[in-house]
Amino acid sequence: MEAAGLGAYYTDHGFGVYPQAAAGFPFDALALAVKGDPIADLQEDLAAEQKARATYEKLINLCADDPDVLDPLRFLREREIVHFQRFGEALRGVQEKLAEKRFYMNSNCDCNCNTNCE
Repeated sequence: MEAAGLGAYYTDHGFGVYPQAAAGFPFDALALAVKGDPIADLQEDLAAEQKARATYEKLINLCADDPDVLDPLRFLREREIVHFQRFGEALRGVQEKLAEKRFYMNSNCDCNCNTNCE
């Protein structure tokens, strides 16, 4: 890959096709990253952690057997795995909260004082 001039591309994208303009400018997905929906946003966070983990794995594959380079990369890869797990826990928590039955109370108070006027 490096001999073909694709080392940097492989590091960032592996064998996947990365969308870019004809002039070579990469697609900018920053405008699409947040929807305001907690489930969609957490799914986006999960995907970002997996992409970062994959990047570290590609860097590890490109490195020689130098522990001074490999050890920090392995640490960073493991950190992405832990982040993925925590975002997964947050997603499950949000899904459980959204699945709870909602209760609504009706007050007979007409004074709009936000207290119990009984």
